Amino acid sequence: MATLDLIGASPKFRALLNEIDMVAPVNSAVLIQGETGTGKEVVARAIHEASPRRKNRFVALNCAAIPSTLLESELFGYEKGAFTGAVAQTIGRFQAADHGTLFLDEIGDLPLELQPKLLRALQEREVERLGGGRAIPVDVRVIAATNQGLWQMVQEKKFRADLYYRLNVFPMTLPPLRERRDDIPLLVEHFVEKFARQQSKAIDAIPEDVMMALARHDWPGNIRELQNVIERGVVMTAGRVLSHHTTACLAAADAQPGCSPIVSSPAAAGPVSIRTLVDAERAHITAALRETNWLVGGPRGAAAQLGVPRTTLIARMQRLGIAKARSRSEAPTQGLARARQGLSLLRGEDSVTNLQVIEAAAG
Repeated sequence: MATLDLIGASPKFRALLNEIDMVAPVNSAVLIQGETGTGKEVVARAIHEASPRRKNRFVALNCAAIPSTLLESELFGYEKGAFTGAVAQTIGRFQAADHGTLFLDEIGDLPLELQPKLLRALQEREVERLGGGRAIPVDVRVIAATNQGLWQMVQEKKFRADLYYRLNVFPMTLPPLRERRDDIPLLVEHFVEKFARQQSKAIDAIPEDVMMALARHDWPGNIRELQNVIERGVVMTAGRVLSHHTTACLAAADAQPGCSPIVSSPAAAGPVSIRTLVDAERAHITAALRETNWLVGGPRGAAAQLGVPRTTLIARMQRLGIAKARSRSEAPTQGLARARQGLSLLRGEDSVTNLQVIEAAAG
């Protein structure tokens, strides 16, 4: 079965895969319900790709994205001259999906006056173009999706009961991400790899505390929110380790949904923001240095994490005024010993570079 971007191993995810395997080979209508961002279109595509119709088109239509006055012509097409601007005969989504799958997203937003026409198309397996008088047979498998309580809408007379029953032949309810937390690490790794490849980066490690923060978050926006957070984190990552700033917004997400990706101390009051790009660069380098216990060079040093040469990092530290704060109890001889150690490790390099390393180590 082609699972596309279906990633997971939790019991609820395995149950979802079983439902896809069960319904894919048949032509029955499917109604997918779930919160926004749970991957309803991905599931619909997986059903199509696992079905005998996979060699034909998968056509998607968002019923909420098209004005109601245009939705009928989008679904069924129109004849030349059917209305002002109809200069040529145009097929609708039903005909475009002939022998394939038609995915109707946000079906709860379908206008009441259009619902009987959709019901007839499903029952009679034929459509009539706007301005035409001829019924056109179509062989279409319909999958509908909504994040609304469709049965409640039926009770409130906002959705036709007969259309609901026609669409709800095989109901599927997608679990929110907070109910399948075991899948979060797998999804994080998948999205890190995906966006790193798109951005031509090499990210091969995810800090444990970052993964723990991602796993604890409730994800009201579900997989779509997680995907956006990871994409932002990959953008901010300069080295081979996913940036700690990836999770900067999660703690304050409910109170401040568009917070700045790079934040200062959690104790700071008021909205957090970075004043200049220099401030952002200083904060990013300082965070990397703290993660490596102020080790600049070497395979585990801050320069390697940031993906820059050691001498370049030292120059940036000097330009930005970054230096490790010395404890009052630290004896001057300790700093000198560290400087001598740094000098002994760099024998054979030019004196300017040695001086820079000594200053960084002793500071």
